[in-house]
Amino acid sequence: MLALVATLVMLFMHESRKAGPAVTPQQAINLVNSSDGIFLDIREGAEFNKGHIADARHIPLAQLANRSAELAGYEEKPVIVVCRLGQSSGAATRQLREAGFSGAQKMAGGMMEWNAMKLPVVST
Repeated sequence: MLALVATLVMLFMHESRKAGPAVTPQQAINLVNSSDGIFLDIREGAEFNKGHIADARHIPLAQLANRSAELAGYEEKPVIVVCRLGQSSGAATRQLREAGFSGAQKMAGGMMEWNAMKLPVVST
């Protein structure tokens, strides 16, 4: 049992490194503002429309591979990947990094953390 737990922890750490470090919502705001970055919301449309970060680009995770060209010009800038809880953003961040977006980072806690901090959202 201990070996299984150790293996799972090692796998989690390995996958986390590939996706890069997670940034807090406040760190994400600072990166976007200071380095001309963007927020990339990968949630599905209905969830995005209920409330999202102002000026966030919306590309659902399932469409990211086909629509990454929409992020042209941000290969060297911060692309802060946002999902609902901060779990799906790891896969998207890895995908973006493999596609050449070296500044891609996941936001810890996703929109749940953003909302818990009472940061502003807009709805469409």
